[in-house]
Amino acid sequence: MRKRVLVIEDDEVIRDNILELLEEEGYEAAAAADGRAGVLAAFKRLPDVVICDIMMPEMGGYEVLDTLRDHPDTAAVPFIFLSARTERADIREGMNRGADDYVPKPYTRAELLAAIQARLDRQDTIALAIGRPTAPPQTQGPSPAIVLRSDAMLALWEKAKQGADTNLSILLLGETGTGKEVFAHAIHKASSRAGGPFVPLNCAAINKDLVESELFGTVKGAYTGAVDREGLFEAADKGTVFLDEIGELSPEIQAKLLRVLEQRQVTRLGEHTPRDFDARFIAATNQNLDRDMADGHFRKDLYYRVAQLSLTLPPLRARTEAIEPLAKRFIATACHQFGRTRLPELSPAALEALEVYCWPGNVRELRNFMETTVALCKEGTIKPEHLPEQVHQRSESRDPMKVALSRIQELEKQSIIDALERCGGNQSRAAKLLRWSRRKLCYKMDYYGLARPRKKVVAAASA
Repeated sequence: MRKRVLVIEDDEVIRDNILELLEEEGYEAAAAADGRAGVLAAFKRLPDVVICDIMMPEMGGYEVLDTLRDHPDTAAVPFIFLSARTERADIREGMNRGADDYVPKPYTRAELLAAIQARLDRQDTIALAIGRPTAPPQTQGPSPAIVLRSDAMLALWEKAKQGADTNLSILLLGETGTGKEVFAHAIHKASSRAGGPFVPLNCAAINKDLVESELFGTVKGAYTGAVDREGLFEAADKGTVFLDEIGELSPEIQAKLLRVLEQRQVTRLGEHTPRDFDARFIAATNQNLDRDMADGHFRKDLYYRVAQLSLTLPPLRARTEAIEPLAKRFIATACHQFGRTRLPELSPAALEALEVYCWPGNVRELRNFMETTVALCKEGTIKPEHLPEQVHQRSESRDPMKVALSRIQELEKQSIIDALERCGGNQSRAAKLLRWSRRKLCYKMDYYGLARPRKKVVAAASA
């Protein structure tokens, strides 16, 4: 089977020359004229190697690399920078971000082909070396990326599978780093749309001025420099759109998104005729959308559209049984990325330290910790001293009773804040709502450092 090479290069002459070379050498070649199109191409069909320029309009090579490394499907795809920027600092920057190689312009045919073949050879070698299971087989799980070892997660996945078989829009809730995108991708893979693209967009990370063109696309002349280009919705046709941090969308974009969800049509910027498309929507947020709707920051009608099925992912501290298989998986992935053919073992003492840590950053923090640990541990076994210092500091202070008390106090403090908001700052009414005396409420407010609010004055209408 021919290896697929994706070339992301804005210079048409260079791009065509590379495509011709690759075809001559028996590779299956694909091309994109800018970074954004390259990312979408990689999501639509996974390449075996990516060759990418650094300096490109709209989305540069560094951003392309970061985006692919953050996506579960493309995280381990070999990535080669091809650039005229040959200063040592530029090369170091690219390699530090996770690139596998750096070919300077002007390049020779031999240099480029050698770089490609070296990446493919190393990929095959590492795949053989770490292809053995690093955790017990997951017979009940949707994919190796999801660990189902608790009744709560099994029930959640069963509900997700039922939703996957429909066209219902799904809203994933949970703290930052709980794996909402991975879960969304697993739902996509379990659906009838699995053969189509999974196209994600982080609504909080993109420039607010570009959100509309990214989602809906543009036609030539829509604004200075605009070209004919499909948006994210069209790119996800027959597949799944994943809108992460949907609560960050502006009211204007929320209104347009609602129309898209209702009509399954999209109108590009500068165009008047809508285009049909067929995609399922999954959204995610770590925000309190109930509060945002009450404050007028998020449309209720849009919420009812995106939350036809709502699923809440528990934080990692509530599913410690997942820490061991996840940690081992992240160790294997890090070894792959760093070119190490031998996987270090995770000692029982190190695992215990991980299991009692509170994980404020959830699964994302665990992945980062394992990458750092693999990079720094040169031994065959990962011991507690190899783990980041934060693990030891937080683990030592995590007495179960103290953790429970802290949680109770957090809930109590929030209940006071909510009661005061509902009562317009009237402490007597808030105390009655909480079934406390006013004196107790004042004591609790002082204890939690809550300022005494002034009552909201409502002018009485004259008779």
